[in-house]
Amino acid sequence: MAAVLGSLVAYGSDSDSENEPESSTSPEKTHPDAVAHLQPLKSDRTTSLAVLNSAPEVAVKEDVETGTHLDPSLKEVSYNPTYDTMFAPEFGPVNPFKTQQMAAPRNMLSGYAEPAHVNDFMFEQQRRTFSTFGYALDPSVDNSQLSSNSYIGAVDEAEKKKGLTVFEAGPKKGEKRKKVKGGDASEIDSFLGPWAKYQDEKDVTKPSEEEQKELDEIIAKRQKKGRNEEEAPAEEKTILHVKDAYDYQGRSYLHIPQDVGINLRSADIPEKCYLPKKQLHVWTGHTKGVSAIRLFPVSGHLLLSSSMDCKIKLWEVYSDRRCLRTFIGHSKAVRDICFNNSGTQFLSAAYDRYLKLWDSETGQCISRFTNRKVPYCVKFNPDEDKQNLFVAGMSDKKIVQFDIRSGEVVQEYDRHLGAVNTITFVDENRRFVSTSDDKSLRVWEWDIPVDFKYIAEPSMHSMPAVTLSPNGKWLACQSMDNQILIFGAQNRFRLNKKKIFKGHMVAGYACQVDFSPDMSYVVSGDADGKLNIWDWKTTKLYHRIKAHDKVCISALWHPHETSKVITCGWDGQIKLWD
Repeated sequence: MAAVLGSLVAYGSDSDSENEPESSTSPEKTHPDAVAHLQPLKSDRTTSLAVLNSAPEVAVKEDVETGTHLDPSLKEVSYNPTYDTMFAPEFGPVNPFKTQQMAAPRNMLSGYAEPAHVNDFMFEQQRRTFSTFGYALDPSVDNSQLSSNSYIGAVDEAEKKKGLTVFEAGPKKGEKRKKVKGGDASEIDSFLGPWAKYQDEKDVTKPSEEEQKELDEIIAKRQKKGRNEEEAPAEEKTILHVKDAYDYQGRSYLHIPQDVGINLRSADIPEKCYLPKKQLHVWTGHTKGVSAIRLFPVSGHLLLSSSMDCKIKLWEVYSDRRCLRTFIGHSKAVRDICFNNSGTQFLSAAYDRYLKLWDSETGQCISRFTNRKVPYCVKFNPDEDKQNLFVAGMSDKKIVQFDIRSGEVVQEYDRHLGAVNTITFVDENRRFVSTSDDKSLRVWEWDIPVDFKYIAEPSMHSMPAVTLSPNGKWLACQSMDNQILIFGAQNRFRLNKKKIFKGHMVAGYACQVDFSPDMSYVVSGDADGKLNIWDWKTTKLYHRIKAHDKVCISALWHPHETSKVITCGWDGQIKLWD
């Protein structure tokens, strides 16, 4: 108050300095007790003092906002704010859409964490106890005297288990099994030593009545399951699609025609072959993908095809190009077919685990063979004196040799480590080469069940299709790494590293390779349905034709024609190209 009055006096003295003499009392020299003597001042001074006393108290901005306001969205503060500043209430209305969880005080993303020191072992112990039993000690409570409030989570479970941790509540190890005392080591007959039996050990391993009952049920189920798998062979029948099976001279369709403008009986090969350019004909009749095609031996005037629709069909290659006969006798997809040397009979291998021998002329099924495994490939022995023998590569890693006369297995070649995919006769039919899913190539002497040559490299892939060249010198193997590899087919069986045919996509498909009769071209289908043609000498990819909508699984070059190639695909069509 003294200060206010002082200032007031100063104010008054300044205003009247002109009227009053200099000798009047200055505010600096005025004693606080002299305030009472100031009252008989001029009337204007009294008025200003009264105005000052009667002014209302106004709340200034600093009184409303305590401290500096911090924006709650700030991530970084460039000074040290006070406690009041940090915990000051936020301005504005409360967010009505905030959940209870969001509105709760939080100091981290997942909630409010209180500082509590727990050493690593205790923390891990309580964490494991919580994840196993559903309860743990509350670190924010004094746990010197445990009660139900000391736990978080499943408190009932904690009371039931008396608050045991996961380490304490573990099963106790049973007592060690005791052995029968073995007597004295000096007595040889009665001493048992480490070989003594346990006291509770049983000598009889016979199952109890309940166990026996359970075992009988399991065995009965297995036997029943086995019986289901052994399906009865499908009934064989045939359909002749032409009006007469024999012509006016009594000749069947197996008779080699002589009016097609080319000598199909000659053993001579064409001098020069050319690239096929256009499509001549499409054979349609199969309702599903075609798996294999084979030309009639020597002449090639008939074409045999097997399909995933379980049927086998015989087609004309010349004149009207009709379907001559359908052979029906497999209950599942047919995988492979093979003519005998004369073409009068052929073998078929299917996924119904049967190998069947058919008469090409009458369509009759002569005999059937099985060893209860799926045959993947089948081949007649090409020797004239061994036409009663054939070999089949099976899904159980064996190559099985059957005798048609007895129907029995006469030899087993069991050395492969995977399902056998191909069998190819080489070296004047004295040997044969097999490839398998085990990514190896093995060479066998006929009738000797031990491979004398085994080819396997770490870089090698499975080779599910192999073809012998017309001159008998080379084996073309379709490799699963999108290459055609060439192996020598005489004595050494070495890989010819200079002849590798690339540029097509076949990974996952057993696309059959073939050679042109004069050995100038190599042909193969691929996964895109294209027919690929390479030059044999330069290994250059010459030509590519879009042959099928789906996988082109096989390509055959006609042995008597300069440029006729037959392809088949998984679109169910067989096409002739020229």
